[in-house]
Amino acid sequence: MNIFKLFKIALTALSLNVMRSILTMLGIIIGVSAVIIMVAIGAGAQQEVDAQLEAMGSNVLMIFGGWNNRGGGGTAAVATLQDKYAQMMIDELYGIEAATPYVSGRAQIIFGNLNWSADVLGTTNDFFVTKNWNLLEGREFTAAEMNSGERVALIGTIIRDELFGASNPIGQSIRVGTFNATVIGVLEEKGPDARGSDQDDVVVMPLKTVRNKVTGINRNNPNSVSYLEVKGSDTVSMTYLEEEIDNLLRQVMKVAPDAERDPFRILDQAERIESRAETQAIFNTLLAAVASVSLIVGGIGIMNIMMVSVTERTREIGLRMAIGAKPDDILNQFLVEAITLCGVGGLIGVGIAYGVTYVMETYFDMVTLINPEIVLISIGFSALIGVFFGYYPALKASKLQPIDALRYE
Repeated sequence: MNIFKLFKIALTALSLNVMRSILTMLGIIIGVSAVIIMVAIGAGAQQEVDAQLEAMGSNVLMIFGGWNNRGGGGTAAVATLQDKYAQMMIDELYGIEAATPYVSGRAQIIFGNLNWSADVLGTTNDFFVTKNWNLLEGREFTAAEMNSGERVALIGTIIRDELFGASNPIGQSIRVGTFNATVIGVLEEKGPDARGSDQDDVVVMPLKTVRNKVTGINRNNPNSVSYLEVKGSDTVSMTYLEEEIDNLLRQVMKVAPDAERDPFRILDQAERIESRAETQAIFNTLLAAVASVSLIVGGIGIMNIMMVSVTERTREIGLRMAIGAKPDDILNQFLVEAITLCGVGGLIGVGIAYGVTYVMETYFDMVTLINPEIVLISIGFSALIGVFFGYYPALKASKLQPIDALRYE
């Protein structure tokens, strides 16, 4: 019999009891939609990781101050890093493209009658290299501005949008905390960092300016910085570079070999992001595997309903055989019905998956990415479930004897 006629017969049979058909497909619908959603969330998370790595730049190490000895033999968290260490690394170590010191604070940014709270970074022009950041418009700091601590600023796109709207901010004067500064540039849009903080909500100024005007000078360590960033060249191993930086800092900071605590910490940010992504991928794989169980459960439900259907339609089967239908025709009819149930359920599951991911992106700011290949695999797998679980009921129907079937009450 023509395959299209079989599908038409299958749809007619299923439409005679719509509610039972929907309940039968429910396991397939839930399974397919859950698998696609879980995979989409995982793909979206990986896309975010890739974007963060691209935005941050590769081969970047972050160095934070740690613990240091204080009077009385105790230890306390103090500012241990100095800005001179950045230049020292460039001068003495192989494979470093740039090393950047940072001091960071937070201040109220005011323009006219508008104000906005933002992070304030004090740094050097090397931050364009280590953070892989470019200017959207304007210019970098001059050497004279950095040396004298001039009141000039580069602003992120969020600051520009919130305070200036459509007007040009270049050359405008903004109030940063308690002092005025001139905007000389706008940074290109960067997006959230690995911790989810928006990097575009920032004001960047010369290191000396922020130290003098925002964070204040540390009396115990006047040249202290919040952290350092080091960008290695593509030809150098980050493990090697981390070891070299560790050795250099131990020498210049005179860290005793038997010291209980290190006065600094070196972190490979890219490694941390990728490690977190791997953990998320494993978690999503487990969720997708659990969701796949719904497909198996749905298949068992379809097998059960097809068995019931064969019993209910025994006289129909006998009548078809009496007018010339062969066992293969009966087998194909019920097999196509099972495949149709699973196929329709799979399509409905795909539609639900697209709807759920749309809601997640629109209302919950989650990044999802539905891969067309996963959609096709899910539909194909649901059809295979129909073949697997529908074969036995279809085979049972094909083995009925016409005379026995016609006598069935």
